[in-house]
Amino acid sequence: QVQLQESGPGLVKPSQTLSLTCTVSGGSITTGYYAWSWIRQPPGKGLEWMGVITYDGSTYYSPSLKSRTSISRDTSKNQFSLQLKSVTPEDTAVYYCARDLGGMDYWGQGTQVTVSS
Repeated sequence: QVQLQESGPGLVKPSQTLSLTCTVSGGSITTGYYAWSWIRQPPGKGLEWMGVITYDGSTYYSPSLKSRTSISRDTSKNQFSLQLKSVTPEDTAVYYCARDLGGMDYWGQGTQVTVSS
């Protein structure tokens, strides 16, 4: 059973960088042909896919967030991470990590991140 767990600060100040980590257990992030995504849901809105890192380390980003988003991984810890730069209150959301097979089949429980001074 694959399990994912998000971790990181719950409060970030405007203009700073939001950093989250997803720890995966029950399966390796380097196993082909899986990919690992970050998704968020602002209050009162739908899910927004942010980007993905594949089993071989390739990354792809949502065009609307590409200039501010970076996804990386630490294979020794079986983790992948999200960095979102220059945050504003509009980046307040529940952030999820998920395994991506063209659709998301395993999700983390989500972590609330609030952008506020």
